Amino acid sequence: MAITDRQNPNAEEKKKLFKLCPFFWQRRTTTASSSKPSFARSILPARRRLRLDPSSYLYFPYEAGKQVRSAIKLKNTSKSHTAFKFQTTAPKSCYMRPPGGVLAPGESVFATVFKFVEHPENNEKHKLNKKSKAKFKIMSLKVKPGVEFVPELFDEQKDQVIVERVLRVIFLDADRPSAALEKLKRQLDEAEAEAAVEVRKKPPPETGPRVVGEGLVIDEWKERREKYLARQQVDSIDSSS
Repeated sequence: MAITDRQNPNAEEKKKLFKLCPFFWQRRTTTASSSKPSFARSILPARRRLRLDPSSYLYFPYEAGKQVRSAIKLKNTSKSHTAFKFQTTAPKSCYMRPPGGVLAPGESVFATVFKFVEHPENNEKHKLNKKSKAKFKIMSLKVKPGVEFVPELFDEQKDQVIVERVLRVIFLDADRPSAALEKLKRQLDEAEAEAAVEVRKKPPPETGPRVVGEGLVIDEWKERREKYLARQQVDSIDSSS
């Protein structure tokens, strides 16, 4: 019994303190338990809103001195409308179409990336199947339904922007068949078909006079003059009577 008492010399003192200050111990326990989740949230990476295909690299056919294309599919996997935006470290030789946009939950889009390929030094194809210095950054931002994409959105809400991926460029031998090259060709075909559908959805721009029926041109100025003359004739009849 003496050994047990020596092993727990503060047991009775803790009981007395708890009886005197129960709220102190309850607050201390609650504070300690509530601080753990917030710390965990601070070290966890932000959850991505987009799924990219391909997810790590942008593949381009290698054709020195020419402008080549790559394609990437972006899908909104979040439950909210998401704006996306491209950035590149090589703006003089690369551009994206579209450079950004807004996707509804579950919606996807193909983006086409254009790049001019410089001639290699000493005419060596040393860049084939190797990483290029050019990089592409894809960012996302949660937006409200109905919001249209403008680049300024990402400047106005910097704290809410997530960097989805930083993609590196890899050149493929255009003359050597490969799985990556075949996939790139399929994605480029899908991107072109999707772009054609979007063009057909847009109403044609109104240029020149409006045509109704077979060759009947509506001249608004002529209509206004005829109405004016008709009113003048009515007024003259009223005044004479």
